[in-house]
Amino acid sequence: MTTTNPEPGSGDAAVQAAAERAEVTRARNLPQFADLPVPGDTANLREGPNLHDRCLSLLPLIGVWRGEGEVVYPSIDGPYRFGQQITFAHDGRPFLFYEARSWLLSESGEVIRPAARETGFWRPQEDDTIEVLLTHNTGIMELYYGKPRNQTSWEFSTDAVVRTSTAKDVTASQRLYGVVNNGDLAYVEERAMVGYPLQPHTSAHLTRYAG
Repeated sequence: MTTTNPEPGSGDAAVQAAAERAEVTRARNLPQFADLPVPGDTANLREGPNLHDRCLSLLPLIGVWRGEGEVVYPSIDGPYRFGQQITFAHDGRPFLFYEARSWLLSESGEVIRPAARETGFWRPQEDDTIEVLLTHNTGIMELYYGKPRNQTSWEFSTDAVVRTSTAKDVTASQRLYGVVNNGDLAYVEERAMVGYPLQPHTSAHLTRYAG
């Protein structure tokens, strides 16, 4: 029997590419402490507790993702390139732990310095609504509400933004996340802050690193 390579861009090609990436990523997970008295977080669906049924709509996101993006806004000199790692993990309960760490990059791709960090929880509800709570190192806390657009994309808008006295004047944000055809994670964010209306702020394209 003879075999042929799938056509680029076909569904079979995407499945084959995902299988090839998994040969590396399937062996990686978050660092674990063996003496933790409760289940640890896992970013690998092959390890740890089963994913809670309520989180099944978020299953494609589970993992650790790395890549690059761009930040733009009228109040900055950019656009600027940044590198980023995003983690979606769970411990078997009906929520995902989320963390994003970024670093600024030079035009040639060299790391300049650490940049934005954010952490929080994605809480899917029985009616398919997803509550997203994020805290930023810059003194901003956001509550988003959203829903899956389909099986591989999710859209959110802020319901509330809370700021410390030293944080920037952020008033609203919208985000769209999607797993694109080749199995990568992409997102775009619009933000209203420092007197400007809602408009593009950050975007990134990341590939699976673990899970």
